[in-house]
Amino acid sequence: MRYGKTIREEYMAKIVCIDDDIDVLETCKLLLTEAGHSVETATTERDGLAKTKEFNPDLIMLDLMMEDITTGFHLAYNFRSDDVMKFKPILMLTSINQKPGANLNPDAEGEFLPVDAFIEKPIRRETLLNSVNALLSLPKEKINVSGRNKVI
Repeated sequence: MRYGKTIREEYMAKIVCIDDDIDVLETCKLLLTEAGHSVETATTERDGLAKTKEFNPDLIMLDLMMEDITTGFHLAYNFRSDDVMKFKPILMLTSINQKPGANLNPDAEGEFLPVDAFIEKPIRRETLLNSVNALLSLPKEKINVSGRNKVI
């Protein structure tokens, strides 16, 4: 507590952002803290897991491709199998569609991945804040735990 307020009163939400791109992390942290959120960042899968367990966020943001092309997939499945993190909304950040020969269509392929929304990089302020607000208001029963629900 600080100045008589609980942490929940000081911040709108606690968010962890996991991405190997420092510029993306700094941008997300700046935009989200300006919006009143408390943000922690991590640059690797290992640090992301540790930071998420330590911080117990209301929302997890993670890059699709970090140490390797499947890191984001592994993290998402790891969070969905953890009893504490299972029902935390996950926002997947991706630039895969900018890579030659690579393509991800969230409406088609997104259904097998247990995340709740995708944002294409470069990240736009309005898109990020709208997605974060939508995910933070998502009821527990709408969280895409199985990977079978339609993503936002």
